[in-house]
Amino acid sequence: MEAYKRYKIATLGSHSALQILKGAHDEGFKTLLVCTSDRISLYGRFNFIDKIIEIKSYSDFPKIESILIKEKAIIIPHGSFVAYLGLEENKKMKVPYFGNKKVLDWESDRLKQREWMEKAGIPVPRKYNTPNEIDKPVLVKTYGAAGGHGYFFAKNKKQFALRIKSLKNKPHLIQEYVIGVPLYIHYFYSPLTDKLEILSIDKRYETNVDSLGRIPSQNQQGLGIEPSFVVVGNSPLVLRESLLADAFEMGERVVRESKELMPGGLWGPFCLETIITPQQKFYIIEISCRIVAGTNLFINGSPYASLYYDKEVSTGRRIAMEIKDAIKSKSLAKILN
Repeated sequence: MEAYKRYKIATLGSHSALQILKGAHDEGFKTLLVCTSDRISLYGRFNFIDKIIEIKSYSDFPKIESILIKEKAIIIPHGSFVAYLGLEENKKMKVPYFGNKKVLDWESDRLKQREWMEKAGIPVPRKYNTPNEIDKPVLVKTYGAAGGHGYFFAKNKKQFALRIKSLKNKPHLIQEYVIGVPLYIHYFYSPLTDKLEILSIDKRYETNVDSLGRIPSQNQQGLGIEPSFVVVGNSPLVLRESLLADAFEMGERVVRESKELMPGGLWGPFCLETIITPQQKFYIIEISCRIVAGTNLFINGSPYASLYYDKEVSTGRRIAMEIKDAIKSKSLAKILN
């Protein structure tokens, strides 16, 4: 039996679990899913999931870690891990974990994210330290992966003062509202080869701010609709080829600086949330140091993945490919935490 077949690829039943496990299956791995009882009917439909471990709530995850270790499972984190298990439980996890847990502190804190980007020499929107500094439209964002929940737009100090009450003292960041096209670049960095790939790009559909954009401004007056930035879906996007060099350079700077900021640095999938202005200048809004939900558009591969591979490669499958290569080269220690 080939060495990699002794391992199972595992994740939580949420976010991008289907893509992760389908990609692992396509690479020849056995797959394992941990989910709550209300999701069994969903995930039980798919033959590429070999085993499901049911738990009452995600807070029970630590109770089954010994089972996962016995199964020789490798956990693939996604956006629901911190949301469901909490930051500290993620860091304490004993099951082999794909990626560097050291990035969790940097990803979860918007100020530390900003410091990372600034040290990497990447443009970021202006940050306002106090509401009194607000002199133009701003976007206020809560910390953590919340799919846009808790974000709000304010065009001046007065509007900010009215809307900040809805956050109920939650930690937040006040930043300049940059006008442009929002797009999310999905990268993959391999510490085995020291190569960076752009696997796909998406644009998120946020309700109701995208719907409002289709109504002429003069007709919006009196509607009483507050813009909402909750993500409800994703659309594929291909970047102008002349901008690809800038996109690769940004990703490489982020990876290079991560190695200065934390032991081992960033590896595996990550995403830069960007805005491109009419002047074709990138601004980085935030970084997600893991697979993001926008990659679910590309389970059958993407125009970018096709430039590297002669088979259909999603981000989920690319993760499985990296793990398989690490097992074959006896380099698992380089990619697991």
